[in-house]
Amino acid sequence: MATFDHLGISVDDVPAASAQFNPVFEALGYTRAYDAEEHAYWRRTDEPEILLYKSREPGQHVHGRVGWQHLAFAVESREEVERVHAIALAAGWTEVRAPKEYPRFTDRYYAAFIEDDNGIRLEIMHNPPRDAG
Repeated sequence: MATFDHLGISVDDVPAASAQFNPVFEALGYTRAYDAEEHAYWRRTDEPEILLYKSREPGQHVHGRVGWQHLAFAVESREEVERVHAIALAAGWTEVRAPKEYPRFTDRYYAAFIEDDNGIRLEIMHNPPRDAG
């Protein structure tokens, strides 16, 4: 059986992207394990590693074109969505969508969307299970 092991992301400037990603990843419980000019990565116990690599060609990822759309991180509460969102904005991320409810997904779905300088989009979301009662 295959398992998801790691995610590699190409960026124009690894040190600049690492500085922008690190506060967000730390807020999500990841630890930066390596940081260099051409490569950086983060680890979290029992989770796939997230790696940054120097892109082969300059440019920016464009949301909505062929390729990945976004990476979503589930957190424990709406307050945690708001906390990580604020940390991201302070680290220079661009707000795509402020924290809000998304009833088209579920009546409990609450999320924020952010984008880094390379056009890499993250979603910070909370979608608690429906009460059994």
